[in-house]
Amino acid sequence: MKKILITGSKGRIGKILISGLKTHYSLSLADLPEIDVRNYEQVLKAVEGKDAIIHLAWDTKTENYLSKRSNPSNILMAENIYRAALEKGIPRVIFASSVHADDFQNYKENKLLSPNRVHKPITPYGRSKVLIEKLGKNYAKKGLDVICIRFGAVGYEKPTSLEGKMLWLKNNDLISLINTILEAKKIPKNFFVIYGISNNKSRIHDYKNPLGWKPRDDSSK
Repeated sequence: MKKILITGSKGRIGKILISGLKTHYSLSLADLPEIDVRNYEQVLKAVEGKDAIIHLAWDTKTENYLSKRSNPSNILMAENIYRAALEKGIPRVIFASSVHADDFQNYKENKLLSPNRVHKPITPYGRSKVLIEKLGKNYAKKGLDVICIRFGAVGYEKPTSLEGKMLWLKNNDLISLINTILEAKKIPKNFFVIYGISNNKSRIHDYKNPLGWKPRDDSSK
């Protein structure tokens, strides 16, 4: 059974993952106050012997998609995870990025928005996510597998707003995405970015990916 470390597991996405993954994986959880991901020595101990890390930890009180502030600790935590994974020989890191890494709200083209285009974050939160994606790409060049998931709207049974319906990622699709990444034998070029979005009729994001994952749910049904 693969051993998986989840940071920030007390959050919305973390709780969903614990419920969906606990049967098939041995899960270890890293959260305050027991483990401070800003502390590199604590991170080194937490990652020991793991097969993969799902990095969700984030200071959402200071830095979120609605705030106009950033917190350098979020960058530090990601750096600690990447660095510790490489040092301890942990092969794979999944990072929780966001659709706000790009300006989807002003996207007007007649094709789905690709995660590989030149992104245009318009908030401190989005810029931080992009910086961590770039940091992950640099670590991928050193041999670490890094997968950045730009999550949409997670944790809603059925969204009601137009934007929510466009961005919805149903729990079942979230679990299947993480399973697909954890079980993949090889990550092309050790790195890719994917939009974590269900197969919503109103979506504008392209979830195409090198592992062949396809979401099944649709917010319009």
